Amino acid sequence: MIIHIVMWTLKEFAEGAGKSENAEILKRKIEALKDMIPEINHLEVGFNMNESPSAFEVVLYSEFIDKEGLAAYQIHPEHRKVAEFVGAITERRGVADYER
Repeated sequence: MIIHIVMWTLKEFAEGAGKSENAEILKRKIEALKDMIPEINHLEVGFNMNESPSAFEVVLYSEFIDKEGLAAYQIHPEHRKVAEFVGAITERRGVADYER
């Protein structure tokens, strides 16, 4: 199984909305991918509670059967649409993939 984790820090204002509204929009958009991309085994999006200046604000945790499933997810047209929105609203991104 492949675990894919992505973390973002959001811009204060982007795409006509503030940080908290964009976080909610991002969560809805990502969670909708579960019904569109069959390679996703599990997916959840959470908002960070840690107040450290180095903390990220939004976190995606997702699971895929194998590396090929993760690759299919990453090139899927619906994922690319969400990634475009993510690029417009984020300041910083961190990612980690590992095998379990």
